[in-house]
Amino acid sequence: MVKQIKPGQTIGILGGGQLGRMMAIAAKQMGFRIAIMDPTPNSPTGQIADVEITASYDDQLAAQKLLDQSDVITYEFESIDLEVCQYLVQNGYVPQGSHLIKVSQDRAFEKEAITNSGAKVVPYKLVSDQSDLLKAIDEIGYPCVLKTRRGGYDGKGQQILKSSDDLAEAEPQLKSGLCILEQFLPFEKEISVMVSRGVNGEVKTFPASENIHVEHILLKSIVPARITQDVEEQAKEAAVELAESIGMVGTFGVEMFLTQEGEIYINEVAPRPHNSGHYTLDACRTSQFEQHIRAITGMSLAETTLNHPVVMMNVLGEHIPDVVKRIPVVKNAKLHLYGKAEVKPKRKMGHVNFIGDHTKGLLQQIKDLDIWRQ
Repeated sequence: MVKQIKPGQTIGILGGGQLGRMMAIAAKQMGFRIAIMDPTPNSPTGQIADVEITASYDDQLAAQKLLDQSDVITYEFESIDLEVCQYLVQNGYVPQGSHLIKVSQDRAFEKEAITNSGAKVVPYKLVSDQSDLLKAIDEIGYPCVLKTRRGGYDGKGQQILKSSDDLAEAEPQLKSGLCILEQFLPFEKEISVMVSRGVNGEVKTFPASENIHVEHILLKSIVPARITQDVEEQAKEAAVELAESIGMVGTFGVEMFLTQEGEIYINEVAPRPHNSGHYTLDACRTSQFEQHIRAITGMSLAETTLNHPVVMMNVLGEHIPDVVKRIPVVKNAKLHLYGKAEVKPKRKMGHVNFIGDHTKGLLQQIKDLDIWRQ
C-alpha cells in the first residue's frame, strides 16, 4: 500500500543547498511544511524552512530530531553520511531508501548498477595502486581518465592521462584512496535525462537536455537538445530502465555521452534533481522539483511537456556582478539566485532560464549579453 503524505504534513530534507531550496519552494507551494538538517546555519534551504536543524551530517542525535519533525524524509544531494541515512530509513519513512546513496557515493558501485540495467558504460578498471594502474592502462590504453571512486564533483578528483609522462602526476590521486580508470571516450554531445518515479512505480521523463561544460562545470543546458528524436527516445528508455532496475523513487538525473556513431553511454547518475534539469522550472508544465515532491509523497506524477525552447545558464560567482546589472531588464530571462552568503569564483550561485521561440535566437541573445565569457 502506498503511503500518502498530505499537504499540512512535514517533509524533512537532509541537506540545505540549492537543490533542497528549490524542493522546499515547490513543497511549500503545495502546502507542505519543511524541516531541514544541514551543517550551515541560514543555508539556502534553511532560509525558507519551518524547522532548521543545524548539525553535521553524521550527527545521529540531530537525525533523530529530523525524524521527530518529519512525516517523510528526502535528501537533496548524495554526499551525506550513509550510516545516518540508513538510520533514518530504519526508523522513519524515507521512500528513496539508502541504497541509492551507497551506489552514487562510489563510482564502482555506480558503474555496476548502470551495467546491470543493460546500459552501456565506458570501459573501465578498478585501481588501488601504481601496479594496478599500469595493468589497467595496458588494457584500456591512452588517453584515459583516472578518477577517485568516492567524492569529487565538477571535475574534482579526476585527471586525464595522455601518455606515460602523466603517470607521476597520478601518484597523489592514487594515494588519496581507491580509484577507477576509464577509457577516454570521444563524444559528440553530453546529454542528460531527468526521470521521476513515484512510490507506486509510476514513471515520467522530462525532455532530454544538451549540456555544455567549461572546466568540468556545467555552463549551459539547451532544450530541446539538438539530437534526433530516435536518440532522445533511446536516452529516455535507458534512463527509465536504470531507474526501475535500482528501484529509485523521486527525481533522478542521468548524465550520458552521445558518440558520433549515435551510441549512448551512461556516465553518471544523481539520486535527486540535477543542475541540468533546472530548465524545467520555467519551461515545462511541471518542474523537476515539484515532480520530486509528488513522487515521494505518493501523489500522481504530473505532465512534463516542454512549453517553450529554453537555454539554462549557470550563474557562477564571477558572473554575479554582470547578472545583477543586466538580467533585470531582459524580459525573457528568468533569474533564480540561491541565497548563498559567500560569492566565490566557480561557485554555483544561481541560474538563468532564457525562454523563447527557437534555440538559435536564444543562443545569440546570450552571446550578445556578454556575461558568460569563455
